[in-house]
Amino acid sequence: MRELELWGGLECTVNRIGDHYVDQFALLGHRDRPEDIDLIADLGISALRYPIHWESVAPERPESRDYGWYDQRLERLRARGVGVIAGLVHHGSGPRYTDLLDEHFPALLADYARATAERYPWIDDWTPVNEPLTTARFAALYGHWYPHRVEERDFWRALVNQVDGTARAMAAIRSVSPRARLIQTEDLGRSFGTVATRDQVAFDNVRRWATWDLLCGRVVPGHPLHARLSDFGLAARLDALAAAPCPPDVIGVNHYLTSDRFLDHRVARYPAHTHGGNGRQRYADVEAVRALQPGAPGLVGVLRETWARYRLPLAVTEVHNGCTREEQMRWMAEAWDGAVALRAEGVDLRAVTCWSLLGSQGWNTLLTGGGWYEPGVYDVSSGVPRATAMVPLLRALVSGSARDPLAHVPGWWRRSERLAYAAVPRPAPMSAQRPYQEVARVAVPPLLVLGRDDALAPHLAAACAQRAIPMVFGERDDDSPEAWAVVDLKGDPRGGDSPPTRPRLRIEASWGDEPPRSRRRTPATLVAVADDLFAPDRPPTPRAATPTYVPDLIRAALDLLIDRATGEWHLRHGDAGREPPVRNLLLLRPLEQALAEQASAAAALPARAA
Repeated sequence: MRELELWGGLECTVNRIGDHYVDQFALLGHRDRPEDIDLIADLGISALRYPIHWESVAPERPESRDYGWYDQRLERLRARGVGVIAGLVHHGSGPRYTDLLDEHFPALLADYARATAERYPWIDDWTPVNEPLTTARFAALYGHWYPHRVEERDFWRALVNQVDGTARAMAAIRSVSPRARLIQTEDLGRSFGTVATRDQVAFDNVRRWATWDLLCGRVVPGHPLHARLSDFGLAARLDALAAAPCPPDVIGVNHYLTSDRFLDHRVARYPAHTHGGNGRQRYADVEAVRALQPGAPGLVGVLRETWARYRLPLAVTEVHNGCTREEQMRWMAEAWDGAVALRAEGVDLRAVTCWSLLGSQGWNTLLTGGGWYEPGVYDVSSGVPRATAMVPLLRALVSGSARDPLAHVPGWWRRSERLAYAAVPRPAPMSAQRPYQEVARVAVPPLLVLGRDDALAPHLAAACAQRAIPMVFGERDDDSPEAWAVVDLKGDPRGGDSPPTRPRLRIEASWGDEPPRSRRRTPATLVAVADDLFAPDRPPTPRAATPTYVPDLIRAALDLLIDRATGEWHLRHGDAGREPPVRNLLLLRPLEQALAEQASAAAALPARAA
């Protein structure tokens, strides 16, 4: 078996809300940064999931196509030796002249796929439609995305349209490139529930396979879904798919910490936003990781199930955790280690994909408007990509070299604080779906904190405890414990007798074999300052009062510290008038950039009347 490959992917959704298209590449600034391609290629990935969006290339008429923007980037990837896994529709409904419920959708997609393959005959790997089942649920069952339907009939029709479109698209592509491979992605979790919800749980656990079952021609009489889809008038289309199956060359499993679900009819035990139902029964729908004890089998569990069901090559095609930096590293490392373990068992698992290389925007609102920015391997929240600690981690995974010690600490989903609700015993053990092996325990040097500034120390201690980052208070002398970094809480590093107008963190760090212990050392420094530059008339916060944004400052400063960032960084609140807006809770950026933005904002002000 060949070596496990590291693939990459960009969050690249183009979805439609009413008459408005939401483009992740525009929100993340990637459309205006061709140099992103070189940053991605420098990671050493062997392949990149990259879109050639139907909605962008042919937005007005099927025959009017403009590939210019993609030509430059795809050719650059080719020149850098990075394989391309080309996507055509990513959580979208297609251009304005079609949609997921249009009977012409499959034929129109196939026509676009043929033209795209003719344009790029060197591309071997294709994902014509990303996550058809998930897209059909959000667009035609829950109504979040266009065409905003909430009927089961429309849901199945949207799913079959996408699967049929995928099969026809691959036939068209293979008429140009016979060697072309279908890498079919889908979000895959497992549903658990109380006895009272067993019917819904059983249905969910059948429905989750629908995309691949349809492509493999398995939805025939006797299949648990055949009668249901036939009742909705889809029998003839099921017969056609069964007669000309298009099984994936590689099954792409996407699994998140929220993918496994737990249904509980005792809704009073859970907050109102978790309450839902199926029209016959009310139940709470929560993340299984937050309720089950022991936890669900997770990614390795669903990969084992997929291998047992299809015996087709697998890849993990999305690995991302929208969380703090060390938790992002822990999730990625666990996915990689789980894949290595499965390969040792004989599972034909080809690759693990680090998703959201540039982060993502607005997924906390399901892309329906606004939302937060989540950093990825690169953080683009300041407008300029900045490498995070994920970059050296990815290189360490592939090379087998030493990882950041914090990556060896079990993630929050492996710790007791994962339980947000009263623990519910998981059903009978599933021996074929045993959880991940325990993450190896590695001694992690602590973070050494100098001083006990009353405004900052409690928040720093609480953040480190929550994030499982070992921390000790001490002094900088030869008796201090070895530390991987030092945080100085002793007042304003700029000097002077007056207190700072905003909370500051001065972090002195030295990375390598010699921890920063001695006064004689001159380590690199990181200064994080909470300073709302876009509200210049805001009065200073009294020293005795702790602003509400101090925990956010601590969180961002710890992320920067783990990233080995240096220099002075300033906190910015909200979107600060940026277009497109990046509405994360806070944003840190270099001092030079902050001063330039402040000068630009001042120059734009009208002259004050005499």
